[in-house]
Amino acid sequence: MIAAPDRMPVTRDFFARPVLEVAPELLGRTLVRTTPDGPIEVRITEVEAYAGEADPGSHAYRGRTERNASMFGPPGHAYVYFIYGMWFSLNLVCGEEGTASGVLLRAGEVIRGRELARERRPKARKDRELAQGPARLATALSVDRSLNGTDVCAGPDAPLSVLTGHPVHPDRIRNGPRTGVGGEGATHPWRFWAEGDPTVSPYRAHVPRNRGAGRGGAGKTGRQAGA
Repeated sequence: MIAAPDRMPVTRDFFARPVLEVAPELLGRTLVRTTPDGPIEVRITEVEAYAGEADPGSHAYRGRTERNASMFGPPGHAYVYFIYGMWFSLNLVCGEEGTASGVLLRAGEVIRGRELARERRPKARKDRELAQGPARLATALSVDRSLNGTDVCAGPDAPLSVLTGHPVHPDRIRNGPRTGVGGEGATHPWRFWAEGDPTVSPYRAHVPRNRGAGRGGAGKTGRQAGA
């Protein structure tokens, strides 16, 4: 049986490009989380780009560590990290192997498996809030460090996969500073979102935290959630 055009897996070549090309083109794609209880699918509506060792906002800015090692691996794999001792965030590795760039998935619309997502996000008042923000998205999809390094190009039967979906038209894509990123990376307009989509998360500028409370660059692929 031939898959419909919107159900085709995104190829590795798609991710093997500069992160600033990949990030906006992820908008409208379908992220599939396959769980023992059934699949959950999210239409991606908001992302942030992180450019590795060239980006002060990135977890990889100071080089490779045990935590960010998956960012240096092949493109088209997941980078999952734990932040502030509370939440997980999901990033997708881009560029050539060894470059450590990635895209933080900030928000999306749950289009399949809403009941499963609600079980994981019981405090969500509306469906649009189920995956509105990187921590909420990861929680709704039951993403944790066990999925770090997962190949998202392996097809819909993999634990995580990205399908072609319905890409957002370039005229509807907006960009601006990344949420919660401070320092030299604060002004990079590398947050991309679908204009007018109710699932997009509110922008929040960086607020300095107490020393020692948490470190790392982007893992948003940035600070909150990025790479």
